[in-house]
Amino acid sequence: MRTYRELFRTPGFPPLFALTATQIAAGTLSSLALGTLIYARTGSPLLAALSMFGSSFAQVVGATLLMSAADRLRPRAALTLVALTFGVVNLVLAVPGLPLAVSFALLLVTGLAAALGGGVRYGLLGEILPPGGYILGRSLLTMVDGAMQIAGFAAGGLLIVLLSARAALVLGGVLCLGAALIGRLGLADRPPRATGRPSVRVTWRVNRRLWASPARRPLFLSLWVPNGLVVGAEALFVPYAPRTAGALFVAGALGMIAGDLGVGRLVPHRLRPRLVTPLRFLLAAPYLLFALPLPAPVATLLVAVASTGYGAGLLLQERLIAHTDETMRGQALGLNSSAMMTMQAVGATSAGLLAQRLPPGPAMAVMGALSLLVTAALSRGLRLSDPARAAEKGVPDAAGRG
Repeated sequence: MRTYRELFRTPGFPPLFALTATQIAAGTLSSLALGTLIYARTGSPLLAALSMFGSSFAQVVGATLLMSAADRLRPRAALTLVALTFGVVNLVLAVPGLPLAVSFALLLVTGLAAALGGGVRYGLLGEILPPGGYILGRSLLTMVDGAMQIAGFAAGGLLIVLLSARAALVLGGVLCLGAALIGRLGLADRPPRATGRPSVRVTWRVNRRLWASPARRPLFLSLWVPNGLVVGAEALFVPYAPRTAGALFVAGALGMIAGDLGVGRLVPHRLRPRLVTPLRFLLAAPYLLFALPLPAPVATLLVAVASTGYGAGLLLQERLIAHTDETMRGQALGLNSSAMMTMQAVGATSAGLLAQRLPPGPAMAVMGALSLLVTAALSRGLRLSDPARAAEKGVPDAAGRG
């Protein structure tokens, strides 16, 4: 499978694509509207930021307690329920006078739902697409993620100006309900990938099994930690360049899309393993230059170049699937997605604390340097996940059974 046209000819992919795009746009619009409402009500930048991104912290709770459900629920029912939950929560959050404690409790619910939804979605993607097609499908979903975030923020800002933040939040809820309808009517009903009832005990047991593999462990860490530290650098765009921060964010999104397009569509399969290491280091290296005074065009170009390095994540996920049994793939991909989001929140928080003592540019350079150090430290362990090396050395669990 080499073209996006082939993806849309694959039964089951078009409705999954539509559901994902709708839910991402709705979530972005809703988070901007909620952050605006919370800030207008409290005047607190911290509470506004937590209302927009704090649910990422809850995803790690879902990954450690609920993720066994990703392989033990019928995918159509689970994705429909997750979208429905987001829709109802957004409509409740739009109610005037809702206590702040209730608002943040509802955000915790959305974080748990997002963790489960990620596992079910990407597990279903691997089930729908033929062998070798996952990375192409995942690259397209990653690109639509960036595009829908840009569209969601733009539409949200326009709606807030023309109508109100509350009206934008209601529209976000309605879009989520539309995503639920797409899931219910568009997706085929499939049986669960694993037998048994989901539970906290099963989640812990499978997580321990996933983490115990010498091939999977460095894959997980390489997907979580270096990326999270780079996101921390990106979180300082506004204090670094208040007038051109928008250009930096757009450059980052475009660079990420270019990297995913190149890895998923343009690079031949035989060359992909050779790109893992260069892309991993490229993601952080340009940020070292932010320790110097940079003209705005140079800073924008460096961000775009660095963001192409996110394409390494697709290659690492491809390896993760190859080293994971089908009955655990939904949980493995959900654990990866949730922990990655949590590490991004940790990276952003850490960068913010660092910027209290250092100017934004040097603080961004420090985050980039830390990412490079972690990337270098994990490189040796990643050799165990290289399919060719694993086959040569007989690494245990090379096929995900261990």
